[in-house]
Amino acid sequence: MDNVKAAAKICRYEGFSKLPYKCPTGHLTIGYGHNLEHGISKEAAEFILQEDLARAERAVKNSFPWWWKLDDARQFVLVDMAFNMGLAGLKGFKKMLAAVEQGDYQTAAKEMLDSKWAAQVGRRAVELSKIMEKGEW
Repeated sequence: MDNVKAAAKICRYEGFSKLPYKCPTGHLTIGYGHNLEHGISKEAAEFILQEDLARAERAVKNSFPWWWKLDDARQFVLVDMAFNMGLAGLKGFKKMLAAVEQGDYQTAAKEMLDSKWAAQVGRRAVELSKIMEKGEW
């Protein structure tokens, strides 16, 4: 079978939806008719992860002009936080972000831990605060 031709036909028949929807038979569906009840492959999940990571990085880069001055490890912390809770959630860390901008990484790390987010994500917050403080992954 010609998979390229078959995929083009299926795309035409199914149409594309970037958001989940219920198909006529009531199944949660996304993309080109992908039934989410079947799950996704690890390869698809890794592809989506890379897209989501790139989106989070772009958002952080575009929102904080001083981001470029940070070392790789601290850039990662901000991107991870945006990935986890969205850019709006990250922007809610006003004291932490002010401390990062000033290069006061010890205060930034403390502010990260003094949050509802830290209680929700536990070990992740502890690890990220250490990375923020030390600048090492």
